[in-house]
Amino acid sequence: MIELSEKDKPIAQMLLNFGACPRCIFRFCRVELQAPYRRPEKELLCELHTFVQSNNNESEASCETVQPPSKRIRLESPKEEAEEQTPNGSHQLTDAEKDGNATDENLRPPSVCTVCLGILQELCEMDFVKAVCQKINSSEYQFSSFVFSVSFPPQLSVREHAAWLLVKEEIGKQDLLVEKEDLVQLKEAYKWIIHPLFLEELGVPADGKSLFEVSVVFAHPETDEDCHFLTKACPSCFKPAKNKQSVFTRMAVVKALELIDDDDFLKNFQSPPPKTPCTAVDIQCTNGAVFVAGRYNKYSRTLPQTPWIIDGERKMESSVEELISEHLMTTFKADSFNFSSSGREDVDVRTLGNGRPFAIELVNPRRVHLTAEEMKALQQTINNSSDKIQVHDLQIVTREAIGHMKEGEEGKTKSYNALIWTEKEIRNEDVAVLDSMKELKLDQKTPLRVLHRRPLAVRVRVIHTMQSEYIDEHHFRLRLKTQAGTYIKEFVHGDFGRTKPNIGSLLGTTADILELDVESVDTDWPPALDN
Repeated sequence: MIELSEKDKPIAQMLLNFGACPRCIFRFCRVELQAPYRRPEKELLCELHTFVQSNNNESEASCETVQPPSKRIRLESPKEEAEEQTPNGSHQLTDAEKDGNATDENLRPPSVCTVCLGILQELCEMDFVKAVCQKINSSEYQFSSFVFSVSFPPQLSVREHAAWLLVKEEIGKQDLLVEKEDLVQLKEAYKWIIHPLFLEELGVPADGKSLFEVSVVFAHPETDEDCHFLTKACPSCFKPAKNKQSVFTRMAVVKALELIDDDDFLKNFQSPPPKTPCTAVDIQCTNGAVFVAGRYNKYSRTLPQTPWIIDGERKMESSVEELISEHLMTTFKADSFNFSSSGREDVDVRTLGNGRPFAIELVNPRRVHLTAEEMKALQQTINNSSDKIQVHDLQIVTREAIGHMKEGEEGKTKSYNALIWTEKEIRNEDVAVLDSMKELKLDQKTPLRVLHRRPLAVRVRVIHTMQSEYIDEHHFRLRLKTQAGTYIKEFVHGDFGRTKPNIGSLLGTTADILELDVESVDTDWPPALDN
């Protein structure tokens, strides 16, 4: 039974004459029940035919033919074959069809909707859904729900506006208060129809919060010029932009339609009937990023944290980032990754103790779920692949949890072990004086070695404690607990006076650093695991 009332009849008749499909007629008649949209189009065409042909004292009528006609409804007497389609895209009814006696030989497929350009016709049927699902299944994504997003060509807004102007005139005659925003939106109606079909085919529900997205881009080259007249009426809406292939974006067209006068619109746009429906020009599947966190130890003094490339030339064979990420990329089948960590060490600095926290964002992964045992196995694979690094506490975390790694960065503490050389001969009691210094404040001007990538500034940093270990007349070890962000090498040699005070000035001699190890990064993230 058609979900239309008597007051909808003139609107339905008008839209049929305009060349609209049954589902677009439902939208403009503000039918908000989803079930009618999901019924076969042939049945809807038949029942609409009966509905508009009924007498005014009949509220609704249904089609009782065993095989409803599949042809687009015709609204006038038949003319010559060449003139069977009216200028606005609708079809005329043959006498046989009026009598309900049309045979299959006389029936033709419904014409392409003048309003939605076929979006609510064959492009929301099971054959199309199966084609999209074939693309999804061949991509080998792991998902338990999905988001379905669509991009329609901007000229659909122009055609919908043309239909709205006709409907608005009829609504005015009925003294009804209806705005364009009250209509059922095309995208909403489309998803009402297509979501259950995807559920049937894929076996998983549509969920607006899902991280797996299936996106389809529709195009209709035949009517691409529908929007062009708007540039004369509203030139300010269509400004070229570097990142846009066309000035006729949906937002620009919608803005222009809000500004253009109704008479100007009707004068310049005649709603020519389309010959072909829209086509899906792009189907993409993407999974939301997976975030993997852990801690790493670095045992090599010739391994940078990230790839060391200068002027396009690689300076080191590998990096911490690459040694970890290559295995994650393979396991999760991701397109790319982004590496971040709680600070960084120089290429010649080892990271020992409990390691340095890190996180890797895996972009568009095919796999998104690994069990605890699988994560342990992945961690072991990384550790077996190189003697230069080891990882532990490897785990999947949320995007929000990554923020804990960067929160209060300067308030964290780090512990170091430095091997120091002095130009002047020293004794045990000379370096022991450092042990009593607590909460030593430094003024550190941006080091010369990083000035090319960091702004010039003076940063106040704190050495919380120091513990010396005398070795010989020119060497000693110094264990330091410092504020995060302290430049330890510069604290030792002074950086030509850019760090004050420094070990050289405190001991009254020239000093330099021979080795440096990070012994701990004091943060409780990521959580320790029993592995």
